[in-house]
Amino acid sequence: MLLAVEREMAAAGHRTMVAACAGSRVNGRFLATGNPADGPDQYEQREREHNACILEYLGTHVDEFDLIHDKSGSFFRHAADCLVPVLATLHLPRSFYQEEWFRNPPPNFHFNCVSQSQASSFTDFPNPPSVVENGIELEDFPFTTAKDDYLLWLGRICEEKAPHLAIAAAQKAGLPLVIAGQVYPFRYHRDYFDREIRPHLFEGSPVQFIDTPQHGQKLELLRHARALLLTSTVEETSSLVAMEAMARGTPVVAFRRGAFPEIVADGETGFLVDTLEEMVSALSDVPRISPQACRERVERLFTAKRMAQEYEELYRKVFAATRREAA
Repeated sequence: MLLAVEREMAAAGHRTMVAACAGSRVNGRFLATGNPADGPDQYEQREREHNACILEYLGTHVDEFDLIHDKSGSFFRHAADCLVPVLATLHLPRSFYQEEWFRNPPPNFHFNCVSQSQASSFTDFPNPPSVVENGIELEDFPFTTAKDDYLLWLGRICEEKAPHLAIAAAQKAGLPLVIAGQVYPFRYHRDYFDREIRPHLFEGSPVQFIDTPQHGQKLELLRHARALLLTSTVEETSSLVAMEAMARGTPVVAFRRGAFPEIVADGETGFLVDTLEEMVSALSDVPRISPQACRERVERLFTAKRMAQEYEELYRKVFAATRREAA
């Protein structure tokens, strides 16, 4: 989402700088904040290095910026050390953040949610968050009506996203399943994969695993799948992969949790279910979902251009509000 927003902002004529790990490719200027993690459980170390590098740069170049947009979910804790407005987009459920991070926010701090369901968890705040929903670059996901008979699960391999439930649903439905994604370098992610996924990966198994698919592989998987399964057991705040699947004309079958009902139109672009048994039953109804209806919903609601336009408007509001506070 950071890349999509920055690409659209640069295309609109705004000067942008992205702070990220070395090797990243951006559209505007680039601030390298250190090398990518090369081993398990290095997140906290890299986070400290990343934030320290940004603060050091801001110390001597603050006049270059009108606003900082934090997409990392951690830098906003340093808003009090910044002389420009800090807008944080939160991509995770509220429970994933420490409550103390939101106490006594400085006047230059503002935050944004990516769905109405996520924002509803912050109704106790005196200043409720704005909402700008995520969007995708439509041209990256061409539409097609051609489908095969396999099911697809695509995402980060971890317990809360529950690909093991996709395996159970596919087995009960008697359909092959492709699990495609990355096992992140966290020990508990790797333990989960070894415990719940690896035992199903054997010669002749109807379950196939594609490790860290490249963009072209991902496009082909989304293009041909009978349906995409969303099996997360937490209140997901959005789902880019659901948008991407529908853009390709592929229906989505998802648990009725978090923001999934805001993305998937039940009975029109897929099905929302409450149990594993309902998911299995819904799979038999997938052929009646129109690929064209899936595509049209994304074109109407979930484009990167719409997202960027809303962020541009929000940037102006945040900048103006911060100036009023300082006056």
